[in-house]
This record gives sequence, C-alpha cells and structure tokens, in this order.
Amino acid sequence: MIRSKSSVLARLKNFFGDKREVSNDNPYFAEIIMGVTQYGLQEIKKEVQHLDDKQAALLLLRMARFKKENKELLAYLLFDADDELAFAESFKQDMGLMMSQLTLRGYDAAKQLRKVLKLTNKYIKFTGSKQVETELLLAFCRNYLVYADRRTSFKPLRLILVKQLEKAYKAIKKLHEDLQFDYSTEFDTLVEDAEKHLPWFHKNDLTL
Repeated sequence: MIRSKSSVLARLKNFFGDKREVSNDNPYFAEIIMGVTQYGLQEIKKEVQHLDDKQAALLLLRMARFKKENKELLAYLLFDADDELAFAESFKQDMGLMMSQLTLRGYDAAKQLRKVLKLTNKYIKFTGSKQVETELLLAFCRNYLVYADRRTSFKPLRLILVKQLEKAYKAIKKLHEDLQFDYSTEFDTLVEDAEKHLPWFHKNDLTL
C-alpha cells in the first residue's frame, strides 16, 4: 500500500512528538520517504569480510569508475602506499613546479595557491601520515617564500602562509619524539627566513 506524503508526515509528527520539524524540505524526511538505509562503517566492514577476492576486486573497480578521487586513492594504495615518503618527495617536485608559475597579482596568486593546497590536502588524506603531512606543509611554505610576492598587501595571500605554518607546527607536535627535533629545527629556520624576507610577517602573529 502506497501512502500519501501527507499521511507519512502525520505519522512522523506523531512519532517524533513534534520535537523534530517534519516537512517535505527536511532532509531527514526525504531520506525516510526514499527508503534509503544509511549503513555505518562497522556494518560495511563486516559485510566486506564476507566477500571473496573476485567480488572484492569487482567492487573496488566499480568504486574507482564511480568517482575520480576513488580511482586516485585506489591507485595510491596499490602503487605508492608502500613508500609514502617517496610518494611525498615526488609530489613535492610537482608542487614546486606548480608554485613556480604563481602570478604577482594577489587575488590570482591566492586562487592558484588554494588549488595547490587542495591537491596537497588530498594526498595528505590519502596517506593518513603525520610525517607526510609535515613534509608537504613545510615544502609548501618553503615554496611560498621563493615564489609568492613578498611585498603583497593582499591579506588573503598573506594568511595562506600563516595558516599553513600553524598547521605544520601542529603536525610536528603529533610526530614521534625522534622526528620532532629535526622537523622543529626546520620549522624554526623557515619562520626565521619568513621574518627576514617578508616585511609583513611576524612570528608573534602565529597561533602556536
């Protein structure tokens, strides 16, 4: 029996005791009307464990075709995950090339840098490694000092460096103690160089 939307709305209002707004515009209502069940990660994990190798391979390929980022993640896991630092080094070369093309116009440069950061953050997410995150963020900041307009008055462009330095600092603090010293030294040198070469930059502006 197919119920009308008004009938379903009435039943939902009765169920929730009018504590939740129930209407056609409510995403929760739309989800119920469509009958789409949302499964949690643990439920998916249990189901995947029942698949044989062929079924799992077909499932992965279907996901790779569905979305470009899925394909890129799968490619990383298959071909690069065994040596994540080598993967980071390879991307740092690409990053340097992209940032060497920065324009001097503040607005356009900020837009270009956000694209580089979007790609950088995607690869950081792929690896799930704080060391890779540290490597890539420090590399980004170094390239910024080399290629970005040092005398820019465009505040969004300035804030990009500030925010990435803060993120790098936080990533370093989450590393193993054996790694923290070397990266902290590199970070301090980077901040000193920024203060030396950027007339608008001051270490005290960083939230560390």
